[in-house]
Amino acid sequence: MINFRLIYKILGSLLFLLGTMMLGCAVMAFSYKEDDLMSFLISTLFTISCGFVLRYFGRESDNNLSRRDAYFVVAATWAVFSLFGMLPFLISGYITSVTDAYFETISGFTTTGATIIDDVERLPHSLLFWRSLTQWIGGLGIVFFTIAVLPSMVGGSVRVFAAEATGPMRTKMHPRLSTSAKWIWSVYVVLTVACGLSYYAAGMDWFDSANYAMSTTATGGFSTHNDSTGYFHSAAIDYVSVTYQFLSGINFTMLYLVLFKLRVRDLLRNSEFKLYVTIVTVATVWITYLLMTRNGYGLERAFRAGLFQVVSFITTTGLFNEDAALWPHITWVILGCMMFIGACSGSTTGGFKCVRGVMLFKVLRNEFHRCLHPNAVLPVKVNGQPVPQQKLQSLLAFFTIYTLMVLLSATIMIVADIDNTNAITIALSCMSNVGPTLGTEIGPAMSWSELPDVIKWTCSFLMLVGRLEILSVIVIFTREFWKDN
Repeated sequence: MINFRLIYKILGSLLFLLGTMMLGCAVMAFSYKEDDLMSFLISTLFTISCGFVLRYFGRESDNNLSRRDAYFVVAATWAVFSLFGMLPFLISGYITSVTDAYFETISGFTTTGATIIDDVERLPHSLLFWRSLTQWIGGLGIVFFTIAVLPSMVGGSVRVFAAEATGPMRTKMHPRLSTSAKWIWSVYVVLTVACGLSYYAAGMDWFDSANYAMSTTATGGFSTHNDSTGYFHSAAIDYVSVTYQFLSGINFTMLYLVLFKLRVRDLLRNSEFKLYVTIVTVATVWITYLLMTRNGYGLERAFRAGLFQVVSFITTTGLFNEDAALWPHITWVILGCMMFIGACSGSTTGGFKCVRGVMLFKVLRNEFHRCLHPNAVLPVKVNGQPVPQQKLQSLLAFFTIYTLMVLLSATIMIVADIDNTNAITIALSCMSNVGPTLGTEIGPAMSWSELPDVIKWTCSFLMLVGRLEILSVIVIFTREFWKDN
């Protein structure tokens, strides 16, 4: 059965980390002399106190973390972090509903970027920074961040990483997972700092630069302004944003090889990266043409708007420089496909992932060959490496349950009197951790505050399931998981 003592120990240790981040925001609230200082101090004290209680209950545990424990602790960590992370919003009074506060927080940690706050500009600086910080920590994974910073805090690191990592295939960079985590987080930090400096050079102030840098590299989408990057009306900021969103959609192991080993050729030969670039290019050209012919945009505006939205949707970032809900409906279909496919595995993005697309294409190609040559042995290879049959079965299971969950969730929303377009795109947006939708009522430029509470809880669950790639969460609800085996 589940080793609850060890679970308590790990969760307690992680709450110390969360409390430390809250304390940092309290310092920011003090420096700006704003009214949310006490909310962060109370949240910090309560979070750390609960951490001590959980550590006490887990004081006699061993470090033998089973695969079953790993799945449970990862799902519990994300749910518990969101539960405690909502405290500053509630205590400060800027969000008065538990449902709304939990929705906002889990949207941050899962890097979805959907918000129930209609006017984010009324929030004090520290709460805005807290929203961005939740996304940045959640970008590569809460537990993965802990493995990088304090590897001894999480026992059974390899199993935990397998339960939290994105994509069907993982590249082993180093025999020690903690060392690999440090390298990957080094890339993440370098990318974030470079993005912030680029935003500042393009005209943002330091506070906006820091917040948008965290939101961009985490492919989250939370903004400090209601109009997202469209607030600045700057082509330079748009292109900086596109650049770093695109880079954050690349597998971070590949980025490490490029930045620190200068192995650019490996990236260019990577089949997942080639599919990623191809999809972005084709979709951008198509939408640019549609905006020029149907909306009367000039070439540069059409290209920039099309490129921005395509990259934002495929990387599941959710930033926007224009309201795509006002574009021709055919562009909604294109952007909806971007929401579904997502960018590369091993990145901060959500969605189906391009590597799964590569695998599906190759499986289909082999099936056509098998029609003509029934006895042929046709292995599926990705980047020259054969894909085990087990991975192909997992691919089919993932695709099936992903599709079923989107359809089921959309049906629930339609029953709740949400129109068809919004229902489908809301479900897809939450499952893919995108944030904006493409309907006429809740579009990219609008908040989710008008949704019924039951739908907000449904969306919160979908965000968690989508971020942990479905099976890691759903397996907990199976009878087999709880059997004493």
